[in-house]
Formats: sequence, structure tokens, C-alpha cells
Amino acid sequence: MDTADGLAEDISFGTDGWRATLSTFTTERLQLVGQAVATYLDEHGQDGPVVVGYDAREHSRGFAEEVARVIAANGRDVTIATRDCPTPVLAWTAKSGPYAGGLMITASHNPPEYNGVKFVMGDGTPALPEVTDALESLLAEPTATEPHGSITEEDVRDGYLEHAHTLFESRLGDVGDDLSTLTVHYDAMHGSGRGVTDRLLSESGISVERHRCDRDPTFGGVPPEPEPERAPALIEAVDSGDADLGFINDGDADRVGIVTPNHGYLDPNVVLALLYDILLESESGGVVRTVSTSSLVDGVAAAAGESVHETAVGFKWVADAMGADNVLCGGEESGGYGIASHLRNKDGVLLALLFCVAEAEQPLDDRIDAILDSHGPIVQDRSSVDCPDEHKAVVISALSDQLPEQLAGKAVMRVNDVDGFKIVLADGSWLLVRPSGTEPKLRVYAEAQSESRVSELLAAGEELLESVVE
Repeated sequence: MDTADGLAEDISFGTDGWRATLSTFTTERLQLVGQAVATYLDEHGQDGPVVVGYDAREHSRGFAEEVARVIAANGRDVTIATRDCPTPVLAWTAKSGPYAGGLMITASHNPPEYNGVKFVMGDGTPALPEVTDALESLLAEPTATEPHGSITEEDVRDGYLEHAHTLFESRLGDVGDDLSTLTVHYDAMHGSGRGVTDRLLSESGISVERHRCDRDPTFGGVPPEPEPERAPALIEAVDSGDADLGFINDGDADRVGIVTPNHGYLDPNVVLALLYDILLESESGGVVRTVSTSSLVDGVAAAAGESVHETAVGFKWVADAMGADNVLCGGEESGGYGIASHLRNKDGVLLALLFCVAEAEQPLDDRIDAILDSHGPIVQDRSSVDCPDEHKAVVISALSDQLPEQLAGKAVMRVNDVDGFKIVLADGSWLLVRPSGTEPKLRVYAEAQSESRVSELLAAGEELLESVVE
């Protein structure tokens, strides 16, 4: 086994790129990825330069420079961001510029001892498995060491922010004065949303109070993942009346959490339904969600006579389905959302401005109340069952022969097998069993109209798995 083969064994592109602790995510392995990307673009006739971005982690800038050097050594020009930037900024830059694709050095919401890399296609979408599988097969040590292409720096934030303002130009004209009365608290979690999300909001006339908007590569000692328990100051600011809304981004700002006065930290499933409802006011079209995302948004779609596209878990599948005709947006229950007319990728920056504009037109809490009154209540929870990675496929295959005609006292109406098995019951509740993409576990999701019914479904799902898990 040569050196490259040994290093390549530890590189695997999962749900959203390759991530690993810094003991594994090394310069030597990243060089293999850079060479694979250069080779892939050459073999597929993708002309044009490559844009490279990076997050706020301690070594991300150095990693970005290294992968840029490898790409340039293969004869391509490279643009590298002047400072750390959100993943959606990198993705939009890849889409809007002359680029064949982009590389983003980030471990997103993972703890600071991690880093990672995402490959973004030239249209700004996440790479699908057919691409990342090809990249894994092309991993090799760089064959050239001296740059044959140029490496230049650019503040990629500027073009993105100008575009974001333009997207809302007509609506901003209608509510410009009202936006100036809004006070928003924004939490960057020390990540790359600082100086981007807050800047977008303040340039729109909104008063912005900032939390954790200084760069800290350790993220204050906690993973930069937006969760209610990690945003107490933000929740308190909105609850006390000091802010009309609160927003929090994860480490690379492709996800967003939202706080409102009456509903507090919003369930991401509610956010997707809210986003879609807002877009339907001025446009028509369907919505995309993953199998694990709540059917609350389905009610919004049905009321408007629109369609729902259901995909496997992972925003890359959402982004792919967002390419269908007449789709407005897509999302997932983990807090990632995209607007098809803007970017077929997650964007936690643009969404903050959209919700502020919507708040100025009608309070978000009132909109949420109307959605829940018409299409709720919806309760969702999940549990896990231990299962070694090497047994997951066997278990799912075995489960296919044991799917019941009734579950938890209700008839099975249909089964979706796009990602594990989603069993939809006669009362509208559902149970989903799927393999985790990050842990040696099987996930069991359930949704119903009450907590007691969800508990009943989860117990039935775990019992179903016990018959097939060794």
C-alpha cells in the first residue's frame, strides 16, 4: 500500500462533506482531496477557476491556502476569500461567478477540534454522492508542486450582500420605514456569520444588537450548533421585550435559529412551514422536505393546492429536488433552509433578512398561530437503537420483510423507502426508521398530534427493530 492509499482510507464524504478531528484532518490528506477535485474537473470538462472559502476555526485559513495551492498547481486559477465566510456566501459566489466549483473548509457545527471540507458544484449546489464517490476514487498525491494558475484574494461577502439586498428590493421599499423600527438580537456563536448576517440586517435599516460576534476559534468552548440551550441570552432578550426577534447561526452560517416573543425558540419544522407560507404570499410553487421533517408544511402546501417533494435525509437531496420546476423552497428538521430562486443550498444569512421583512409586514407570531390553528398541532420526537455500521444495511433489508399492516393500533396506509422506512398510518401519524449517517445507531422518528401518541409510536418502532437487530 503506498502513502496515498494509506491516507485515503481515512477520507470519506458523508452527509455534508468530509469532517474529522484534526488528528485525521491533516494537510497531507487535504492535498489528496485538492488533487481529486482538480482531476475530477479536468475529466468532466469543467472549465473555469475554483473559489475557496473557509470558516473561523484556527487552522481553516491555512488549510484553504494549501488546497488552493494544489488546485493552482494543476493549472487552474483560484480565488480565495480574504477572511472566513459563511458557506452560503461561498456557494453563491461559485454559482454567480465564472467558477467550475468551490471548496469550503469547514466543520460546520462540529466542536473546534474538528475540521472538514465541502465541495460545491459550479451551480452552487452541494455535491451529490455520484460526485463525492468519484472524488474518493480519485484521491491521489499532487503530481505538480509549482502553481501554473494564479491565486488571488477577494472579499466574497460584498457581492453576496449586494445580491441579497437586491432580492428584497421591492418588499424593502414597502416596509423600509417599518424595518427601521425593528430591533433584532443576533448571535454568531463566534462563527463566520459575524460581519455578514448582522451587516445585512443593519444595512437594511434594522437595529442590531450583537452576541458572540468576535472571532473565537474555540467557539467559547461549545460546539457552534444553534440550539435553545445554547442561546439563553438571545431568548432572554426577546422574552424581555428588548428585541423583536432573535437570530442565531451555526459555525458556517448555513443554518439559522429564530426566536420570537410568543413562541420562543422556534422548532425548525415550524420555521420551514413559516418560510413556505411567506413565499406563497407572492409566488406559487411546491416545497421540498426530507422524510424526517414534519408534515406541518404539507398542510400549508395542501391549502394552497401545491405539491410536496419528499427526499432522503441530507440537504444535498433537498437541493437536488429544488431543481424541479415550480419549487419555491426546501428544508430539513435540523434547521437548514434554501430558497430555490436564490440558491439551491442552505442559507442561514439570507433567511434572517427575509423573516425581518415578513415581521414588518405581519408579526411572525401571528403567522405561526394561523399555521398551527389550521394545520396543527404537530408533535415530533426521536430515539435511537444501537447498531454497528456494518449491520445497518442487513437490518434495514431484514426489516423490509417484516413491515406490519398495522402499527400502534392503526392501519398502515403507505410506506416510503427513500431513506429507511417511513410508515404513514391511517390517523396521519408516522414512524420513520433509518440508519444514522454519523453514529453506529438506527434512528426512530415519530410524529403525531400528541406527546402520548408519539411515545406510543416510538415504543412500537423500537419493538419492531428488536426483532431484527442482533
